Order: sequence, then structure tokens, then C-alpha cells
Amino acid sequence: MANEQLTELSKDQLAAKLPELRAQLRQWGKEYYEQDAPSVADYVYDQAYAELVAIETKYPDLVTPDSPTQLVGGQTQGQLAKVPHEQPMLSMGDVFSLDELLAFNNRLANQVATEDLAYNLELKIDGLSLSLVYEEGRLVQASTRGNGLVGEDVTANVKTIKSVPQTLPEPWSLEFRGECYMPKAAFAKLNAQREANGEPVFANPRNAAAGSLRQLDSAVTAARELTVFMYYVPDYETFGVTTQVEALEKMAALGLPVNLDNQVVRTPAEIKAYIDRYTAQRDQLPYGIDGIVEKVNDLTLQTQLGATVKVPRWEIAYKFPPEEAPTVVRAIEWTVGRTGTVTPTAVMDSVQLAGTTVSRASLHNPDYLQAKDIRLGDTVLLHKAGDIIPEIERVVVDQRPADSQPYQIPTHCPVCEHELVNLADEVALRCLNPMCPAQIKEGLAHFVSRNAMNIDGLGPKILEQLWDKQLVHDVAGLYQLTLAELLTLDKVGEKSATKLLTAIDQSRQNSAERLLFGLGIRHVGGKAAQLLMAEFGDLPTLMAADEEQIAAVDSIGPTIAASLKTYFANPQVQTLITELQTAGVNFTYLAPTTASDNSEWTGKTVVLTGTLTTMSRSDAKQWLEAQGAKVTGSVSKKTDLLIAGEKAGSKLAKAQQLSVLVWNETQFQAAMEEATK
Repeated sequence: MANEQLTELSKDQLAAKLPELRAQLRQWGKEYYEQDAPSVADYVYDQAYAELVAIETKYPDLVTPDSPTQLVGGQTQGQLAKVPHEQPMLSMGDVFSLDELLAFNNRLANQVATEDLAYNLELKIDGLSLSLVYEEGRLVQASTRGNGLVGEDVTANVKTIKSVPQTLPEPWSLEFRGECYMPKAAFAKLNAQREANGEPVFANPRNAAAGSLRQLDSAVTAARELTVFMYYVPDYETFGVTTQVEALEKMAALGLPVNLDNQVVRTPAEIKAYIDRYTAQRDQLPYGIDGIVEKVNDLTLQTQLGATVKVPRWEIAYKFPPEEAPTVVRAIEWTVGRTGTVTPTAVMDSVQLAGTTVSRASLHNPDYLQAKDIRLGDTVLLHKAGDIIPEIERVVVDQRPADSQPYQIPTHCPVCEHELVNLADEVALRCLNPMCPAQIKEGLAHFVSRNAMNIDGLGPKILEQLWDKQLVHDVAGLYQLTLAELLTLDKVGEKSATKLLTAIDQSRQNSAERLLFGLGIRHVGGKAAQLLMAEFGDLPTLMAADEEQIAAVDSIGPTIAASLKTYFANPQVQTLITELQTAGVNFTYLAPTTASDNSEWTGKTVVLTGTLTTMSRSDAKQWLEAQGAKVTGSVSKKTDLLIAGEKAGSKLAKAQQLSVLVWNETQFQAAMEEATK
């Protein structure tokens, strides 16, 4: 309801409306803050919340203690330890236009005795609030905002975030506050993995970060690629700063991750220019932002202005307007992944959205499609989740065709026509036919990939031709290829065919964890494959192990164990394993060579940064660890060496600041050659 419509309703009518409005906001807030699974877009919540604020502002006597306007954040998770905040972690007020922001500034100017009121503008990171407490320079506690007064203890999980320093270069005993977030690339990667595993996807990077940070298993958090930006020091006087800008710069100098895309402004023109700049740039940023935060720059003045029960009076969030585009759903396509997941995709009329042309959007799974009631011919509003993934926000029901019918979920695989099933605890449909052509083709691409069998030259176009010409029917068939067969492929000459055969032959000698990962077994990633092969020694021993033995391996557990036993029990899989063994593919774990104690690398802490041109970072890390070095992701005083490739950034700067030894790639190569003499 627009504010101007409020004047048309009596106080009694508005009072009657409040219980339903508050209940709806509480439900949406619970989904957002506590379940990390919002059912509506941020702006839908914001509009309803603004309506509640408008009513309560007009009639203050209608405000109740349990109103969402009087509460901060959500409740804490029952399974995580509770952390009381010495100073409340408050929310921020919101405005949705430049006029509203300038009106807020005018109200502040009337409250303070200064004509030169300066503001610091910062990017509003799409994440969740985080508190870090250091004692004598050591990280001792990390907690979420929770309900503002009591948060959740996430110390163990935060210690897995590479950008968070475990120790500071100076012995500060202080609390620092900021935002934990998930970069856009990590968000897209995580949702792709969850979709392949039949799990519900996250709605946006904020909820993905919240769900990852609040895990009971720190190993899950460590795999989610979270990072942080710190932006606030409650005890600024002890920290020795007088402005917000000084606080940011001093935190950055200590090695705390800080977003320095801020700007001190004084005039409406400067404020507008900053907002316009980042409104235009937000799609290109590697992290999600949903607005601009304006803070009074003078910290003493912040203290004088104080706070309401919920929000500071010295800061406000300008929220970006939602970027949506209407389009029409013309078809729903179903594709089959390598693990049998059958995923629906909406095919729509092309529209421009966030700087790109969009005509397709994943519908993730049947539950998602049916919950949104998306039908052929529907007009829908499209936006980008996290500014990166096209997503249907909602159907415009009043534009639905009169003859519209609910969409019927398929019962059989669109490729092999095998019956589709819903496995227990999954939202995905699956084709369980291991000989499904779509699964085999996807499996071939995975098998030859760099982190699996690493067969160089077997790209998608070559694999497509091999399949179409029926030269391979499964991954074992790659080892039966001949020169004559490869020469029948388009744009493959004798030289390239010979190289392909050499690469295929060399892959026979890979350590068995590459083979295990390459088989594409559900839930078995590269790390799990390495742990399993290190424990059991070879593939036949793993296949013979019972479920309890497999689950007992550190970091494996029952889900992976059950998936392995189900996979290896399949007769067609057993035939495939026999064919691979007959082809001479190595089934034994080849443990990395352990460096002798007198190796110059033994015990050294090394950090890799930038792009290496002669090898991958993964290969460099593997070589260093084989020599006895410890490879870490962040630079500290304990770092012995930084190896800097092209486009090295903040890690190089920090290493230089701490006087850490820095090598370029040429120096590293020379050291590698010397070590092998």
C-alpha cells in the first residue's frame, strides 16, 4: 500500500490491518534470517515493512513491543552456542530513493551543531553481519548478529575462512564488525553442485553465506569459499581513530579485509554521483551489493546521535530498486546431468537484464516449478539472483491466458525414456538408468577433465564426434581408440590424433583417486576420492569394503558410503570396472613422494598468488607439498615465501608490507629444477 493511500483509511481500519501485516513480515523474516530460505524477493519485504513503518509513524500508539519494527534480525539457532553482544548489533534503516536519502540528511543536519557534515559512503555487501573479537591480537571469538543482543558462536567456522586473519600484527584486544559474504562465482558453483545433488538451491548469496556460516560441521563451511569485509569498530577511542574512514584504513593496515571502495561526501551532487557509479558497476563486481550505506564520518558525532531500539540514527541504507523484466515462458526443457538429475529450464522471449540478454532460467526442480505455478504462456517477472543467475521472481497471474493449464511434470527421462524417480530426501527428479546416453556423454566430459583423468585434447567437440560416430559407448571405450578411428574425426590430423592417443595412454598411470573421482559417483568429489584411496590403497579393496568401514574414514560419513555401495553394486558398473582394468588403467593409490627431512622446503609456509603460466596453481601446490612445504591461502608473519604469478594483487602487497620473501614464477621454476637434480 502506497503511503498516500494510508490517508484514505481510518485509524480503526489501519489497526485492523496491522496483525496480518505483522504476521506476514514475521514469517518472511523467519524464512530470511533463520531458515536462510526466503520465499519473496527483498523488495517485496521492504515494501511491506515500509507500509508498517508508515502506519506506526502516523499512529505511534499502535506500536507493539513484538512489532517487526522493534526487533533486530532473527532468532538464534538452537544448536549453536549463544554469544551476548557487549554492544547491540543493530539493523539499519532503509530508504529507496535519492530524495528520501537527502531528506534523512536534512533531518540529521538539523540535529547537529556543525555546518560541515561529512558522510562516508560504502557499498552495502549482500551478506550477514559478523563480529570478530581479538585478544592480544589473537582471534578468540566470532559470532553472528542473531537477534541483536545475542548472537551465535561461529568461531570454528570463521577460522576456516582464508581471508580472516587468525592473528593481527599488533596485540589489539578489540571487537571488529563486518559482513560475511559469498562471492558471485562461489554462489553459482555451490548452487550448481546442490542442483546436481538433488538439494534445494539457495535463493541468493546472502542466504548461501548464512547457511554456510551457521553449519555445525566446519568442514562444510571451509568448502563454501566464504570471505568477509570488516567495516566497524565499536570501541573506536581505544583503536585511536576519530572518523569512519580512518577506522577502515587502520583495519586494512592490520590485515583485516576491508572494502575500500568508499568515499567521503558532503553535497547532494557527490552522493548522487557515487550512487550512479555503483548502480552502473554493480553487475561487474565479484560480490553482490544491494545498495549503498551512508554513515556520518565523525565517530564522536555518531555517538552523540545514538540509536533507536533497532537502528543507529547516524547511518542509513539506500536500497537499489529491483531490476526486473517481464517476459513470456514459451517452453520448459528438461536436461539430464551426469548423475541422472533431470533439471527443468524455462525458455522465454529474450529480454535485457542487468546488462545481458536473457532467454533461459533454471527452474531447479519440480517442487520449485510447482511452488511458483509456472505454466507455458505465462508472463513472468525475471530478475538475477545475486546479480548473476537469471531467475523467475513470480508469475503475473492477471496476464495468464484464459486456457492456461497447470504444467505436467514428466514421468520418464527425456533422453532414454527410463522412468524418473524421487530419491529419499531429494527434491530432484532422477533417471537411474546408468546407460542413459545423456548421462554417459556428461560423464565422458567429467572423466577426461583436468581434476579427473586429465586427458588433454579431449574437448567437448571431439567427445561429441566420438559419441555420434559410436566410437565410444562409455569411458572404458576411450582406451580402445585407434589412430585410424581418430583420423575419421573432423579437423583431426595425424599429429593431433597421435597426441590424443599419447594423452590417453599416459592417463592409465594416474593415481587411483583421479579414476575414482572421474567415475562421477554422486557425492564423491576430488578430496573425498583422495581420502578414500589413501585409506584403502586400491579400488578393489574399496569396492570390497562394507558401508560402515567406508563411513568410518575421516570426513567421509554415511552419505558418501551409501552412494559408493549403491554405485559399485550395479552390474553394469562392475562390467565397466573390469573393462578399465583390462585396458591397463591403474587402480592403485600412488601416495605423493615424501620429502626427506633435509629438504630445503620441509616445514616452509608458502603462499601462491596470481596466475602461473607454465603450470596450474594446483600442480604447483601438489609439488610444494610433496617437497614437505605447507601451502596456505593467506599471507602472515609466519609466511616464509610468496610465489607471485601474473596479476598478483593484495597478497603480494601484504607480503611486501610484512617483508616476506617474494619469488616470481621464473625463480620458482629454477628452484624446482634444482630440487630434482
